[in-house]
Amino acid sequence: MTTYLVLHGFQNHRPPGHWQHWLAGELRARGHEVRYPQLPQADAPVLDEWLDALEEHGKRPADGELVVLAHSLSVLLWLRAGARRPEADRVLLVAPPSPAVTASIPEIAAFADGLDLTERGVRARLVYGDGDPYCPEGADVHYGLPLGLDLDHVPGGGHLNPEHGGYGPWPAVLAWCENPATRLTPRG
Repeated sequence: MTTYLVLHGFQNHRPPGHWQHWLAGELRARGHEVRYPQLPQADAPVLDEWLDALEEHGKRPADGELVVLAHSLSVLLWLRAGARRPEADRVLLVAPPSPAVTASIPEIAAFADGLDLTERGVRARLVYGDGDPYCPEGADVHYGLPLGLDLDHVPGGGHLNPEHGGYGPWPAVLAWCENPATRLTPRG
């Protein structure tokens, strides 16, 4: 059995209309273990508290693989975790904010510095949309190319959430969960 750890972003209270909420339900219906924690103080996150939550919820299952799906600010959490990063089998990094945008928002500025742009043997993919107001230069520029990640560009995807791009149900991300060779494509 696969265990999925779904990590949300800044000001996200796991709303039912978000693709992550939809995905958690779909994966549970297929019999998978899904960890979809509400990270502490989503409106004013404290980096150390989010790192603690990552360690707590990212424990490897006794058997089976651990797959992490991080959206927005939790991508930067993943990249900041260093030695505290869980030992995942594969990771999907979705729509991270740029370092400049992150640094410009006082509530999350602490997440902008100290990124560990190395991956240690984990299969990671970066998915990003064009027109993302939180990463106008493109996440490939800041993260994908420096990390040498497998990239999926989603035309018209924006921030890949309900507000920017309309990302509620997203069949391609479910297909990727079931088969990591699947490319992430626009919803619908």
